[in-house]
Amino acid sequence: MKWSKGYLFTLKEAPADAEIPSHILLVRGGYIRKVAPGIFTYGHLMWRSIRKFEAIVREELNRRGCVEILMPMVQPRELWEETGRWKEMGEGLQKLKNRNDHDFCLGATHEEVVTDYVRRDVKSYRDLPFNLYQVQTKFRDEIRPRFGLMRGREFIMKDAYSFDPDVAGAQKSYQQMFEAYTDIFKRLGARFRVVQADSGNIGGNQSQEFHILADSGEDQLLVSESSDFAANIEVCPAIDAQPAAAPSSELKTMEEFATPGLRTIEALAKATGTPAHQLVKTMYFSASDEPAKKLNPVAVLLRGSDEVNPVKVKNHFGLSNPPLLLTDEEVRKLTSASPGSCGPVGLNIPILMDKGVENLRNYMVGANKDDFHLRNVNHGRDYKATVVGDFRMAREGDLSPDGKGHLKAFRGIEVGHIFYLGTKYSKKMEANYLAQDQTQKPIEMGCYGIGITRTVQAVIEQNHDKDGIIWPVSVAPYVVHIALLDPDAPEARQLADKLYDDLMAKGIDVLMDDRVERPGVKFKDADLLGMPLRVNIGARGLAAGELELIERKTKKTEKVQPGALFEKIVTWVKEQSI
Repeated sequence: MKWSKGYLFTLKEAPADAEIPSHILLVRGGYIRKVAPGIFTYGHLMWRSIRKFEAIVREELNRRGCVEILMPMVQPRELWEETGRWKEMGEGLQKLKNRNDHDFCLGATHEEVVTDYVRRDVKSYRDLPFNLYQVQTKFRDEIRPRFGLMRGREFIMKDAYSFDPDVAGAQKSYQQMFEAYTDIFKRLGARFRVVQADSGNIGGNQSQEFHILADSGEDQLLVSESSDFAANIEVCPAIDAQPAAAPSSELKTMEEFATPGLRTIEALAKATGTPAHQLVKTMYFSASDEPAKKLNPVAVLLRGSDEVNPVKVKNHFGLSNPPLLLTDEEVRKLTSASPGSCGPVGLNIPILMDKGVENLRNYMVGANKDDFHLRNVNHGRDYKATVVGDFRMAREGDLSPDGKGHLKAFRGIEVGHIFYLGTKYSKKMEANYLAQDQTQKPIEMGCYGIGITRTVQAVIEQNHDKDGIIWPVSVAPYVVHIALLDPDAPEARQLADKLYDDLMAKGIDVLMDDRVERPGVKFKDADLLGMPLRVNIGARGLAAGELELIERKTKKTEKVQPGALFEKIVTWVKEQSI
């Protein structure tokens, strides 16, 4: 594309609502423009990157026998009622009515639609297995859309669904998609990790996430320093590096004492001289998928130095979504005290005790009376825990759950997620087949998602510098950027046009900046846009018999004779593709 004939406008200043580098650079580079919160128009350059990544995804899936289809974005309520997810998905599911007052939703995901599609046709084990996929727009009504395409409301996603007659076949399909995803992200050219994950409200009991590593990633990953173990912090088992010593047998008398204004663990620890890990805090949640209708309060006890893991609480109760914290008012109604002065003694609700509290004795908790605490509290004597388990967030330095070394923390951006669903959807929607033993059985399913637009932005979040984007060749909108420094100089224009045409004929994508602008402006825009290789063509360089070839990633500059320029660029591009 020649800049003068295209549609490309860059910005000098960072947008006010952009918080992370990739979002800032996408807007400044004209890659995206906001239409509404979480909804964007993709500019020409962004669309080229998206299509290149889609091509990689399609090639790897097609190579493994997956079949592409396209399902509707607008879906009827009836399908979602069959699985119970019309309510389960919560406010994130954008619902609407048509002119006949029928309920529909915008597709947040397509398990219901694809299961309905398959159950209409599949009759026998002879019709299985197969894998269907689509690349399509999704919509999820995020509470607070942010970070550009990273946490948008409307986005492009690749979702695939496998259908098998038995568990063994489903596991084989799952492994095949794991390998496909691994190859996809290797071809992308980004640093990534695969981690154990929570299945969320998609369902199933086995899932893994693919994360592009980036300092600003929303997810925290915990990885063993001595093995292949890796997990999202949401599901990582928490194992103390130094297990607590066996508890003392001496139980002191529980007593109440005044703690005016001490409503945090930090304040209580400072005032009493007791380390946070020897204090116990009480958190209150609603263990209900519909807290507005049924509160179902529960308490979680953990050491003051620990953080509760809502996903572990969710999984303990078999909820569809992580439980909500009770509001201050709800806590006061339950305990007669404000948060910070509450504790487990006298509570008549389920109490989940984290294992870290199990060996503590004679500890402090809130007295369920404003500005008072209890000291020398002991479980078993002063209150009884309903269950003792792992309810805290694991952290860096904990033991690796596989027994090999300690955990190290990384930040990641989730870009892919694979799930073994089992028969969650096929049973509810009666997607059955006639087995070889002449009985009707539900189809075994898996689902596999890649956030296309999210991944492209994540690549930028991992690959940028103070000047702009640094695209890997695999998804760069254009591989070569020709900066024509003197568009009015006939010889410079002639060489630039010929190089442009020759490279395009060779199948190498080229962006040529032929605007009537100062060289400094063109250099800044070239760095901002981030194409992998730039060539500067100007009258001064031609007169000297040397033109500049600059790698965006390394900023390495090489002087090349005009006649050798074409072959030099072709060779460089081939080397990047190996």
